[in-house]
Amino acid sequence: MTQEQVVLNTDKWIDNYADYMYNYAVVRVNNSDLAKDLVQDTFFAGLKSAKNFQGKSTERTWLISILKRKIIDYYRKINSKKGQAEVRMNFYDDGENEGNWLEERVPKSWDNQSEKTIENEELKSQLESCIDALPEKYAMVFRMKTIQEFETEEICKELDITASNLWVIIHRARTQLRKCMEDNWFNN
Repeated sequence: MTQEQVVLNTDKWIDNYADYMYNYAVVRVNNSDLAKDLVQDTFFAGLKSAKNFQGKSTERTWLISILKRKIIDYYRKINSKKGQAEVRMNFYDDGENEGNWLEERVPKSWDNQSEKTIENEELKSQLESCIDALPEKYAMVFRMKTIQEFETEEICKELDITASNLWVIIHRARTQLRKCMEDNWFNN
């Protein structure tokens, strides 16, 4: 066959082959939209390589062979590292919110760690404010004993107080802190 005798009828491809190719693709990829895309890609590739058509097969057979390669390329892509990263993940299936993420950009599941960190910072800030509101001696004793973890004897010697006095101060500081935290943290 000479090159002149081999003429592709590209204007008729959609009418003649689109349904057959769609059915061929949808069975293999099990996704209607993807099948349509693969058929469209096949027609485009066929147009680009029309000069390579030698007439050794029918147009339909030639287009199906291109479609087969497109399907194989699709599966290779989704099974490769890069391809897996590009697989789209649905995040909404309804109405105007419909959309998807590229898998590599899907947000990581949120554990409560970031929320806990923020809450802990806010709690720490509120506790510091309540400690600062204590009488100076109460705040000093409370910080030394509970935050800086000094020994009782060390605090007593440093501040020239008795152990029983230290425990009274700690008790009063805790009572005032509880009230402050209830008023400013827990009841908000």
